[in-house]
Amino acid sequence: MEQAALSPLAAWRTFYGIIGPSAAALTGLQFVVIVLGAQVNVLGSASTTRAFGTPTIVHFCAALLVSAFMTAPWHGLASVAVGLGICAGAGIVYALVVIRHTRRQTSYVPVLEDWLWHCVLPVIAYGALLVAAIVLRWRPEASLFVIGATALLLLFVGIHNAWDAVNYVALERQKPGRARGPS
Repeated sequence: MEQAALSPLAAWRTFYGIIGPSAAALTGLQFVVIVLGAQVNVLGSASTTRAFGTPTIVHFCAALLVSAFMTAPWHGLASVAVGLGICAGAGIVYALVVIRHTRRQTSYVPVLEDWLWHCVLPVIAYGALLVAAIVLRWRPEASLFVIGATALLLLFVGIHNAWDAVNYVALERQKPGRARGPS
């Protein structure tokens, strides 16, 4: 019976074949953003990077990990559920740590949009993933849609936050009196 329940996972292979590589590629681009920000000295303190830069990488990696879980050759849904549950639990704990870092850093004053995208949406995503993992064996069809939506939300959170970082670096670099780097 459990093997028959795995067949819905096969229908999601293409979806996760898009999400996973996208998350991996965007992770690499976020590294570029961090390097560029460091070169023009606009990243602020290490605590600011922990609050705003590193979480973007973590959310991209979580989307990649979910994609890997959903396309791995599992022998039963219980294994998938355990892996996703561990990922979700770790994500919730990490999101709470990010909230603490965001509150403690002093280089930047977050606005409502920052709180929403850097703190609230990740907690919602990881919480939804945890619920979906718990009920996966009993409600696979509904759970698979929640898991897919979670992977997509984490990807969108990462894209938004990376875009914010790029804009911040670009705008800070253009401020009068800021060194423009080597000519």
